[in-house]
Amino acid sequence: MRYAICNETYQNTSFNAMCADAAAAGYEGIEIAPFTLAEDPRDLTLADAISCCTKAKNHGLEILGLHWLLTKPSWFHITSPDAVQRRETARFGRHLVRLCAAMGGKIMVWGSPKARTTLPEWNYDEAFARAADAVREVAIEAGKNGVTLAMEPLGRKETNFLNTAEETIRFCQLVDHPACKLHLDVKAMSDESKSIPDIIRASKDWTVHFHTNDANLRGPGQGEIQYEPIIAALRETGYNGWLSTEVFDYTPDAPTIARQSIEYLKKVMA
Repeated sequence: MRYAICNETYQNTSFNAMCADAAAAGYEGIEIAPFTLAEDPRDLTLADAISCCTKAKNHGLEILGLHWLLTKPSWFHITSPDAVQRRETARFGRHLVRLCAAMGGKIMVWGSPKARTTLPEWNYDEAFARAADAVREVAIEAGKNGVTLAMEPLGRKETNFLNTAEETIRFCQLVDHPACKLHLDVKAMSDESKSIPDIIRASKDWTVHFHTNDANLRGPGQGEIQYEPIIAALRETGYNGWLSTEVFDYTPDAPTIARQSIEYLKKVMA
């Protein structure tokens, strides 16, 4: 397993400075939120993506992929009954696939809770099918570009759609494309009734990416969640992908978060 960190941890730091610090902390990869590169990621070009790839490589880093895909513009949605809205969301998703591939990325983490939450008047099964149809369009493009969509279950405080790994696997099965798999996040799994190691073991055939953090929104080792059983379960299932640190509480500062997180993970891994 390799260590990565999400770039929005560094907030308003320049891309070069972020890469320099992440590399100095010992990370091998970075994961990019498109909205950190442009207010409207639809304006990003393949040349922009290649430039990011070059800058990261200059610091010895690999861009593993993208996440927070549908944060901006905020209009996008996959469960909405509005066909135009879903069509434009899929169009944007295909654009992100091409950017991801140009950056050298292989993974696109599909979380974006506000862009999938359903309304009470919507039939769940119909919303489920609509979302699968939209994601399938993006998965087809992803497959052509060597990118895998990693669908992310999220906690009930964030969304009411795809709250568990089991539900998300059913969703991937309905999408029915080899480029649509499962992403697991420690914070999100802490909201499930099953234990995190049990979720990891039950999801082993689908998991392609993994976020490390804590239920308190901070980094791994900075809360109550113990990682020894988590790492043991990942090893048991043969997971050999990235351990990508994603936090939501940016205190005290990015360099401290980056170093404390990777030091803890390396200690547990040892």
